[in-house]
Amino acid sequence: MRILTVCGSGLGTSFMVEMNIQQLLNEMGVNGVEVDHSDLGSATPERADVFFLAKDIAEGGASLGNVVVLDNIIDLNELKTKLTAVLKEYNLL
Repeated sequence: MRILTVCGSGLGTSFMVEMNIQQLLNEMGVNGVEVDHSDLGSATPERADVFFLAKDIAEGGASLGNVVVLDNIIDLNELKTKLTAVLKEYNLL
């Protein structure tokens, strides 16, 4: 499974969310998930199975496919809840 975290520039926000997802995956003992980050302009549906985006760019990423919108990018509880749902959807938890 591949996850792509996306932000406007592909630097700060998406990289921070990528690192947080990696940390949560490690804590949950989940393997077999690739996580990367990108800017919105470079994100395409074939780059990942699931895309994590902040709500401010969610409309721009609507065509990517399976999009998870984060209301608050620094809220680890929200990220864990939404990541857990995705992992269950893909039978990884």
